[in-house]
Amino acid sequence: MNKTFKTKVNATFDFEISSEHVSKLDTLQISESKFHILEEHKSFQADIQSSNFNSKNYNVIVNGNTYNVQISDQLDVLINEMGFALGSTKHVNSIKAPMPGLILDINVKEGQEVEEDTPLLILEAMKMENVITSPRNGVIKSITAKKGDAVEKNELLIEFDS
Repeated sequence: MNKTFKTKVNATFDFEISSEHVSKLDTLQISESKFHILEEHKSFQADIQSSNFNSKNYNVIVNGNTYNVQISDQLDVLINEMGFALGSTKHVNSIKAPMPGLILDINVKEGQEVEEDTPLLILEAMKMENVITSPRNGVIKSITAKKGDAVEKNELLIEFDS
């Protein structure tokens, strides 16, 4: 099945990319975050610097140029068009690890008031730094993870006051 993804690059340029087009790229993975890509006889060196799986936001360096890429699939577009974007479901009371990894830094303290999209912590997974941001405005109730902790997927990291 051919899926279409909407991408926004540097909050300025909009593109649609199909899964069929991506599958036809001549791609060689050099390391966990670096890739060599050939398309239409042109060579590209890509390095994924960071990714935020919650917001589907990625920082990528391609041939020395840095790009911020936001990716949305058809479901994300439909939800947004219906007015049910993530902003309307802000009853998240805890942050759990989206994947196994290592806590590199914690940017908040218990009792601290945070706004939506405030960086809470940095989780290293597969040699990539993932910034975990606050899904809503609120107050940090407790922080169960510590800098340097190895965490498992779905492990509780931060709780909000209700």
